[in-house]
Amino acid sequence: MSEVKIDPRFCGPAESANGGYACGLLATEIAGPAEVTLRAPPPLGRVLLSQTREDGSAVLLDGETVVAEARPTTLDGRVPTPVTSDQATRASQRYEWIEEHPYPRCFVCGPERDPADGLRIFPGPVEGSELYACPWTPQESLGNGFGSVRPEFVWAALDCPSGIVTNRFGNVGMMLLGRLAVELLGPVPAGESCVLTAWTVAREGRKLDTGSALFDADGDLLASARARWIELRDQ
Repeated sequence: MSEVKIDPRFCGPAESANGGYACGLLATEIAGPAEVTLRAPPPLGRVLLSQTREDGSAVLLDGETVVAEARPTTLDGRVPTPVTSDQATRASQRYEWIEEHPYPRCFVCGPERDPADGLRIFPGPVEGSELYACPWTPQESLGNGFGSVRPEFVWAALDCPSGIVTNRFGNVGMMLLGRLAVELLGPVPAGESCVLTAWTVAREGRKLDTGSALFDADGDLLASARARWIELRDQ
């Protein structure tokens, strides 16, 4: 069992952590691809406990409250062909949440965050495609000391695009991340340009299933994700 404290810098909504970041922290307890289910909003600034179980799963606890559960998983490997860096840049200029953002100070996609403080990942629709995309150059400060981005930040970067692409479904209200599964296929170099893409998978009532992926500048796949977003009931 180990202690985890999420710095308020890594918020999604103002009073809880970015879901992808929190999932990524717990996923470090799992060897290989992991699926993390959020059971409660991950609190900021207080000590949580991360515990592995005999069956290979892991749990994040806030006292007696289960915040998240992680388990090993496999992803189907189906990822759409990447777009070019130029296409991603143009798509990012069509970011639809730049004016009216539900969580404007989100560590990952909030437009009110300073470039030195937040990731400022702004995916928009790719012209002539069902994909959303944007460029991302991870800051050196996100590195592990050996030139690669720490896993929790890769999870965070994959999270928000998978939510923003739900605009493709139409008539989507406020929502929160319910589950995120990620496979890290190789190190993500800090300070080097990458491309993020996202796409829709299926919608069933309030459940919105999407995917996202991270590519290097040459179009090689670095990580992929599957997400389930839950539309809130009372809006």
